[in-house]
Amino acid sequence: MSPRFVVLGPPGAGKTTVGQLLAERLALPFRDTDEDVVTRTGKPISDIFTTEGEPAFRALEEDAVADGLATHDGVLALGGGAVLSATTRERLQEHTVVFLNVGMAEGVRRTGLSTARPLLAGVNPRATFKTLLDARLPLYRQVATVEVLTDDLEPEQVVTAILAAHP
Repeated sequence: MSPRFVVLGPPGAGKTTVGQLLAERLALPFRDTDEDVVTRTGKPISDIFTTEGEPAFRALEEDAVADGLATHDGVLALGGGAVLSATTRERLQEHTVVFLNVGMAEGVRRTGLSTARPLLAGVNPRATFKTLLDARLPLYRQVATVEVLTDDLEPEQVVTAILAAHP
């Protein structure tokens, strides 16, 4: 068993929204590894970051991704930082990976600089978002088999672009 599509990208790219629509369009189940972490721990991700730190969250995330890749037969959405793990990037090589790209201005607009997103909370969220994008962009592209720039597209249009690029 293996996901038909793995969806990833930075905060605000639309991973959950697009992933759910893609799954609906293909009559497949949808799963989100961030939700898996929340379910397993019984804590919101922001609480895990606050109480246990980012390394603890990343370990939980890596386990959730490994489990999803091994057991889910549908559309699997990964958290934005999942690609930071070299082990996860290696595991993704065997899958169809959709990178939902979003520019900095649009990503900031979509996330609303939400405090629910622990890596964007802080003194200068825009600078943090830019740093995050700069660091992760090469990693997203390293694992992607399909890339869709989502800035000027509605979620349904993103799904259509994904299917056109990888029928």
